[in-house]
Parts: sequence; C-alpha cells; structure tokens
Amino acid sequence: MKKYLITSTLLCFSFLAWNQSSFLLDFNQTRLQKQQNAMKILGSWAVGNIALGAALANRAEGEVKHFHQMNAGWNVINLVIAGFGWYGVSKIDPSSFDLYTTVQEQHKFQKILLFNAGLDIGYMLGGAYLIERAKNTTERPERLKGFGKAIVLQGAFLFTFDVITCVAISSDNKNLAPILNSLSLSPDGIGILLTF
Repeated sequence: MKKYLITSTLLCFSFLAWNQSSFLLDFNQTRLQKQQNAMKILGSWAVGNIALGAALANRAEGEVKHFHQMNAGWNVINLVIAGFGWYGVSKIDPSSFDLYTTVQEQHKFQKILLFNAGLDIGYMLGGAYLIERAKNTTERPERLKGFGKAIVLQGAFLFTFDVITCVAISSDNKNLAPILNSLSLSPDGIGILLTF
C-alpha cells in the first residue's frame, strides 16, 4: 500500500510538472511570436516611411519637404529598434522560462509598451508645439511646421501601435491564471490544488 501511494504521488507530480512545462512552452512560444510580429509591423512601417519620405522629400519644397525628411529620419530609429527587437526575441529559447520568469517577462513587456505609449503622447505634444511655434517665428517656419506635423503623425502611429500591442500581449494574461490559482502559499510551504 505504501509503495502504491508513493508511486501514485510521484506519477501525479511528474504529470503536473510535465503539464506545466508544456503549458509554459506553448505560452512562451505564443508570447515571443507576438513580440516578433510586433517588431515586423514596426519595421515595415519604418521601411515604408524611409522609402516614401526619401523619395518625396527630393520632389517637394518648403513644409512638405521637411515633413518627408522628418518621417524618413524618425523611422531610421524605428527600424533600428525593430531590427534589434526582432533579433533579440528570435534568439530566446521559449523552453528556458520557468513560471516565475514567464510571469515576469509577460508583465515587463506590457510595462515597456505602456511607458512607450506615454512617451508617444509626449512626441505628439512636442510636434504640436513645433506647429504652434512656427506661427510665431520668421526663422524657417516651414521647417518647424513640417517637422511638427511629421512628429505628430509618428507619435500617433506609435501610440496606436503600443496600445494595440499591449492589448494583444495582455490578452494572454488570463491563460496564466489557472496555474497561478492552483498555487497556495502558507507559513508551512507551497501547496498545489488539483481539481478533477
């Protein structure tokens, strides 16, 4: 009887550990794939803006020229961020995360996106400031206005991108709940609740 109880307990914990590691692998593969897709979207936006901005800036003058120049220049930075982000995520092994690290990485990326959304609002306000300042200066107002409009556009895109990406990533938070709810902490140790 004692051997049966020990064997049953070991089999139960082995199944639980396998089930959790399988779940975490699937969860992390999905999480990392979403992050890579986000970097592809950002990179595509950047490439399109660089190409279009460079082509149209050479054909335009005044405010429109400066608008396209800023779009192209701004997106060089976006392309670098997207490239490093995609490359970094592609090198991560999804099976290397335990439960704690999975939860930590999930929430860290969401916090980064929300922080970036705040910065994006700042970009839009900065662009609006340049547009307003162009009205009260005689020193190249077309440049200020063109740059300002481009910064407002880029800030609006990045704000939308960051919020949508955060919503897409955080929609998976509910998938962590069953594992986290099955754990209980007490002064005597950690317990696992199994429901059948």
